[in-house]
Amino acid sequence: MHYEFRKAETKDVNNIWDVLQQAIARRKEDGSRQWQDGYPNPEVVQSDIDKQAGFMLCDADTVIGYCAVFVNDEPAYEKIDGKWLTNGDFVAVHRVAVSDQYTGKGLAKIILRFVEEYAMSMQIVSIKADTNFDNPAMMKTFEKLGYSYCGEVYFRGGARRAYEKVLKPNFNL
Repeated sequence: MHYEFRKAETKDVNNIWDVLQQAIARRKEDGSRQWQDGYPNPEVVQSDIDKQAGFMLCDADTVIGYCAVFVNDEPAYEKIDGKWLTNGDFVAVHRVAVSDQYTGKGLAKIILRFVEEYAMSMQIVSIKADTNFDNPAMMKTFEKLGYSYCGEVYFRGGARRAYEKVLKPNFNL
């Protein structure tokens, strides 16, 4: 399969929101409290796009995945109960979601690999992320891809598991 990872545009909000709604429903079915409080929502997606941070994974013209990618912009990461691996520039990834029709195909890993390539294109070697304690699938994905558990960060009143991966740049390109 050949997937395209590209920046989202305003015209993509409805398709992205469809993918996010499916992921929200799956989180609920799994008994998770993550994303069960009205967040994320279409306004958050539009805000991601306005900040040039919304990215889609597409199979031809179909949106099959979504994430938000911010450069050096996650205030919640300034305070961590634990310790980050690095203190320099970083890419923060949020709202990783995959369409129901594509679950079980390793697309969260593919999205995160594209995020790694994006970070490297800006010569940034740190990727930071977090997830709920009740999201074992995402925790396992982070661990399989070499992310290290660094401690806890706090969003909207709740603790979340914080992860970081330090990329190994290939300067022999």
